[in-house]
Amino acid sequence: MKQEESAFDSNWYTNKELLQKQSRPLQPYFAKAFDFIQLWLSGKEQFELQTSGSTGTPKIIRVTRKQLSSSAAMTGKALDLRPGTKALVALNVEYVAGLMMLVRGMELNWDLTIVEPVSNPLLVLGESKQFDFTALVPMQLTAALKDNQTFGRVNSFGKILLGGAPVGIALAEKISTMDNPVYQSYGMTETVSHVALKRLNGSDIKDEYSFLPEVNAGIDSRGCLYVSGPMTNFEKIQTNDLIELTGESAFKWLGRIDNVINSGGVKIILDRVDEQIAKVFYELNYKATFYCWYQPDEKLGQKLILIVEKTGKNFAEQKLLEEIRKAVSVYQTPKHVYFANKFFKTQTDKIDKRRTAEMLFTSING
Repeated sequence: MKQEESAFDSNWYTNKELLQKQSRPLQPYFAKAFDFIQLWLSGKEQFELQTSGSTGTPKIIRVTRKQLSSSAAMTGKALDLRPGTKALVALNVEYVAGLMMLVRGMELNWDLTIVEPVSNPLLVLGESKQFDFTALVPMQLTAALKDNQTFGRVNSFGKILLGGAPVGIALAEKISTMDNPVYQSYGMTETVSHVALKRLNGSDIKDEYSFLPEVNAGIDSRGCLYVSGPMTNFEKIQTNDLIELTGESAFKWLGRIDNVINSGGVKIILDRVDEQIAKVFYELNYKATFYCWYQPDEKLGQKLILIVEKTGKNFAEQKLLEEIRKAVSVYQTPKHVYFANKFFKTQTDKIDKRRTAEMLFTSING
């Protein structure tokens, strides 16, 4: 009976040595983590990873043990995470970001505390819990900072690695006041987690990403990044991310090339417009989720539009456009604002922009 009670605790603690003595947890999520770790320790050479589907159809890719272990070593070196590191695993272990926390734990001899993916991991952890490192999505850090029970405990996360979604202005401002180091990651499933990091606070705060050690990178004829290294089995992974190389090992992210439209002969990077409009929303204290998209147009070819998720407080379309016009160029000002009842999400909780737009226009056009 004692084993069953402990199996359904809110977290599961393990490390490479302890695992040899532990039974498979009864709690289903912890059992998944246990099963993967056992496969890893058995020497399994090939693994299948599920892509998120945020930029295309979700798919399964196959990677080698060497790719995963190389990525783990690169992270450990870049962030100075040594054996004995106390790490919180708060991301879904069925996807690469969470799974790589398990790999790092085994390869770098860390002590792992694993919790099910929840919006605020601190709510399911004891107040005495302290960590050296964790990886989170921005939503989780935002929730921890907003909650009266947990905002004072955020320093217990240790070094924080953020990924999976952009860091908004409000969160960035809060991060700038935090004592523990916070980094934004750049990577994808095909590169088995991140290949570059950007410091978001402290004296080392930067506006650019720095590549991890051993990452080789360049840009193609479109201006899009490609990378290779031990984490890709030295195969070139071509991305659709427009970047500006700012040095031998650093770059600025400009946006995705498939998020570029041609409106009246002017190329508009939707991701960059999103950043400008985010500043307007922040100054208006307008907390609605939004993104820029496009519609076919006889005169312009493609016209820029703004899609906003409905909230309890919505600005009228013209009022919102007036405020945006004050802050951005005429080319960056949407022609229309549409309010959607619901934003569809991918399996990893990113906005499914194309599906949301398609459903919105279907409802408008009947």
